[in-house]
Amino acid sequence: MTDWIGETFTSDFGWDHLESLVDIGDRMAGSPGEREAMELTRDALAEAGARDARIDTFDIQGWVRGDSTVYAGDTTQDCIALPRSPADTAAGELVDLGYGLPEDFAEDLSGKVVMVSSTVPDHYERFIHRREKYYHAVEAGAEAFVFANHVEGCLPPTGSVGTEASPVGDVPAVGVSKEVGARLARRCESEEVTVEVDCETPDAESGNVHAELGPDTEEEVLVTSHLDAHDIAEGAWDNGSGTAMVVELARILAEREDELDTRIRFVAFGAEEVGLVGSAHESERLGDDRANVRAVVNNDAVVFGRTLTFHTHGFDELGDAVDDVAEAFDHPVTTVPELVPHSDHWPFTRWGVPGYMVSASGEGRGRGWGHTFADTLDKLEVRNLREQAILLAELVVTLADADTDVPHKDEAEIIEALEAEDLAAGMKITGDWPY
Repeated sequence: MTDWIGETFTSDFGWDHLESLVDIGDRMAGSPGEREAMELTRDALAEAGARDARIDTFDIQGWVRGDSTVYAGDTTQDCIALPRSPADTAAGELVDLGYGLPEDFAEDLSGKVVMVSSTVPDHYERFIHRREKYYHAVEAGAEAFVFANHVEGCLPPTGSVGTEASPVGDVPAVGVSKEVGARLARRCESEEVTVEVDCETPDAESGNVHAELGPDTEEEVLVTSHLDAHDIAEGAWDNGSGTAMVVELARILAEREDELDTRIRFVAFGAEEVGLVGSAHESERLGDDRANVRAVVNNDAVVFGRTLTFHTHGFDELGDAVDDVAEAFDHPVTTVPELVPHSDHWPFTRWGVPGYMVSASGEGRGRGWGHTFADTLDKLEVRNLREQAILLAELVVTLADADTDVPHKDEAEIIEALEAEDLAAGMKITGDWPY
């Protein structure tokens, strides 16, 4: 039967939910807006036909933005604080470390304010995450951290610092636009600058939204997203799009429920942007029952581009399943076998659970308009959501099929892959190494 395909091509269900999420405004982890997003998503999953739609709450370290400034000479330069920066003022000689590759932090940076780019050179073998650059700077003794966007348009980037053990970072951290970064490098290299961050760090509450479809089997397939977003923008792409996809998939799979051999559990995680807190909470709650998770289909920043990218984390069978669906629909996809330890599949996949990181293909490295003021609804297209929902619905049905077998990996295999891909050292410096 293909009626569900035609219905998906005319469905506004997921897109309407996306509009509801972006219209909330601030969905920062622990904020009233994030709570509203939880409730809207719970209700949308129930309306889609999923059962037992509910919210599981947990405590988090809150963070509320105040004003921030970079003082350079007799000027003030626009910036925004990086979430979970401490409230502090620090001064020192400005040092522009360019891309901020690990080897760039070899010198003693005591008494320095360090500025690095949000990207890496095209020839570099891996992407260096913002938090890795921050903690290299901290370890080298830096007084403050300035994160300069590589994307033009006067857009300072955001993104959290802090670790699981110490959720608030060690030194003040701000994001500046590419243009401000270039100005600072030209005018103030080796001159004293001051970084001032004002914020509050209250106790707060976040939560995960759950709902289910299919038979009540011990095994399950998790279809996930995160519903929080950075407070500076609508969070349309990152990650209203992923949560809209989850509720659209629930609507489709409710119509196809008799085709499901395995329970599907939909989970929209809270507090992803401040350290994968919601998905870590759920992974820890499951404990040994992670062995019953057949696969995680994690949707993070879909819809913006028309072609989906699937990171398969070395699980060949996940790549085969995607290729079979793409061939059946004669639709292009991109599969990447490498590991991505930076989204909500990871608290499961790091213990050997097969997991996809599903995103939309974009140009260049990094997030583009993500994590900036420009992450807005007008850049997304309903056509892309509908097309991608068709492919993902078929993929989930395939993963739930009794004949589909995707073996889990041993912890040692994941560790070996992290070391082979040069990810281990960075995860250790950011406090993300769990082994």
